[in-house]
Amino acid sequence: MKKTLIFFLILSLVFKISDAQVKYETIQSSKLGEDREIKIQLPRGYNNNDATYPIILVLDGDYLFEAVAGNVDYYSYWEDMPRSIVVGVNQIDKRFDDCLYSEQNSLPVETGAAFFEFLGLELMPYMEKNYRVGNFRVAVGHGETANFINYYLLKPQPLFQAYIAISPELAPNMIDYLPEVLGKVQSKLFYYLANTNNDSKSILEMTGALNTDLKAIENENLVYKFDNFEGTSHYSVPTHAIPNAIENIFQVFQPISKKEYKDVILELEISPVLYLQEKYQAISDLFGIDKKVLLNDFKAISAAIEKNELFEYYEELGKMARKAYPETLLGTYYIARFYEETGEPKKAMRTYQSAYTLEEIAGLTKDLMLEKADLIKSDFGY
Repeated sequence: MKKTLIFFLILSLVFKISDAQVKYETIQSSKLGEDREIKIQLPRGYNNNDATYPIILVLDGDYLFEAVAGNVDYYSYWEDMPRSIVVGVNQIDKRFDDCLYSEQNSLPVETGAAFFEFLGLELMPYMEKNYRVGNFRVAVGHGETANFINYYLLKPQPLFQAYIAISPELAPNMIDYLPEVLGKVQSKLFYYLANTNNDSKSILEMTGALNTDLKAIENENLVYKFDNFEGTSHYSVPTHAIPNAIENIFQVFQPISKKEYKDVILELEISPVLYLQEKYQAISDLFGIDKKVLLNDFKAISAAIEKNELFEYYEELGKMARKAYPETLLGTYYIARFYEETGEPKKAMRTYQSAYTLEEIAGLTKDLMLEKADLIKSDFGY
């Protein structure tokens, strides 16, 4: 309980200092035959550019929206996920009707079918028309709505590319539907499942059975993670699950960590520069964002090259750095290291010297470059 109170205190502070814009709108729905209130958080700087953004749909928006929106704003501030649009659907007093499914096949019927069409045929097109929504879409649900978001996976072309199902009250047939569908996905898809040991017996049994089947799937297009939290209640578990889900779904977007450097990059059997290129290509392919290569990531790859004495890869790293930071010393330094370690000291010396007109960056100074040039000159008598 103490951790939960601290979380909400931090959350309230985040909203006070954030310039992310939260709006309330009402949609007239022909599918539902009524108006429905939605909450929208636009990312920081939304009005200062023409970029498109991933969208995160939050069901149970009357209580879950703030938890998701606060985390999204926080993680995007630290560049651990892309800035995103968050839209929440208020379902107070409507949750049972919205999530109604058939006892025969566990699929949405009547008011549940209407809500399914409202989200897919009215709300999402409304957001695409009125806001700069990109191609990457995330759905979040808790309890009954965590079951409901799965219905979009059963369509030939799933509406969402990532699903966050927190302590789902699964429909009986869902534990058969999901493993079959997720085992056959043809493009990258993220599925995050969580529960708490304090969930009801039925939730624990159903999510346990589902997890057993999903973790056995061998499909490189599926990124699956399951968390079981100890001690939290059914109603507080979203505050623990949402940060974990964000970190899992947007892991490729995050800077290279010490663990990734040690456990992955140092053990690569391919070029570490190729690894870096593929990381940023994946960011572009998944999220539609041409993210500038972080200095942290250049330094991690450079450190791996030095550690494993793979100096031949410095040339390609230098070309990448010159493209990303053309006015700085970074790319020139890497090219000079390539020449220095591959038997061309005169080229290395001249390359170091040529960097004098460029801007200093990431601890690389003009004095350092001249010192390296002078050392080569002294050693080889140029």
